[in-house]
Amino acid sequence: MENYTTIKRADDGVRCLQIPFDAAGGRLDAVLAGLLPEYSRSRIQSWIRDGDVRLDGATAEVRTRVRGGELVEMTVEPQPASLPSLPEDIPLDVVYEDDSILVIDKPAGLVVHPGSGNWQGTLLNGLLHHAPQLTHVPRAGIVHRLDKDTSGLMVVALTLQAQTSLVRQLQARTVRREYLAIVQGRVGQDGRVDAPIGRHATQRTRMAVVSGGREAVTHYRVVTRFAAHTLVRCSLETGRTHQIRVHMQHIGHPLVGDPVYHRRRTEPVGCARAFDRQALHATQLGLLHPLTGEPMLWQRDPPADFVALLNCLATQEATGEARISQNNKNAG
Repeated sequence: MENYTTIKRADDGVRCLQIPFDAAGGRLDAVLAGLLPEYSRSRIQSWIRDGDVRLDGATAEVRTRVRGGELVEMTVEPQPASLPSLPEDIPLDVVYEDDSILVIDKPAGLVVHPGSGNWQGTLLNGLLHHAPQLTHVPRAGIVHRLDKDTSGLMVVALTLQAQTSLVRQLQARTVRREYLAIVQGRVGQDGRVDAPIGRHATQRTRMAVVSGGREAVTHYRVVTRFAAHTLVRCSLETGRTHQIRVHMQHIGHPLVGDPVYHRRRTEPVGCARAFDRQALHATQLGLLHPLTGEPMLWQRDPPADFVALLNCLATQEATGEARISQNNKNAG
């Protein structure tokens, strides 16, 4: 049997390779990450969990130990070769930049990575235009992501050394990430959600709190309570897909405007129902500089639409309180 250590591509998106015999005893996800450097290990793990990776014709687990010689078939969406590395002149709100890192304030609506339906016009394309040297750094230096409709702070590595340092800091959970979120309902007190997150059992584009999912921990603190909503400040110990959105829904306080984890029709008529994205902003980012080791911290206020929603909720509450006060006077 021919020993494929490089991908054989097929028109249907199936890529086949054979596990090298010298990889015997290694974990499937780690072995594939070594053979396929263009994909992150977390993405490969996601494909394995979703059943998109077959080992000798059968689904496998992330921790499966390989023997060497097995045939791997991976079903991945074909990626046009010309698009992911195409620089585009996309304006970036640069908060900080030196020779090692770049910190940006990502606007809502900007996709981070090229993918299905978004092969162009992404943050990655804009980064390649802003810093052409990123063509030599995997994933153009992107080490963490924000959802398309989440705004706020992101750090990008401009060198391989910086990328390695940032990935290790994320794995060690020493990167400080805090978010502002507007949720439905009045949150009674500060709290902590420790609930594993994995792929939804039947709706594969959604995440959910599931038994056997990956560890996920979110801390939240009440900032402001309104009549039927609360502004909370969330900090992450882990960085799972849609973590804050899933965890806040799990405790009964979904994010305002969330198109996936919140039913908009349950909102009272008013500004919250009209908000057309999840009300989530990455407001603070802290880390150790990859080169100097110096602690660094950045903070950015939420964008105009988020602030307008807060003002509208405050106005609604004030109007409601005034109405109650007047009714009490009339009743007296």
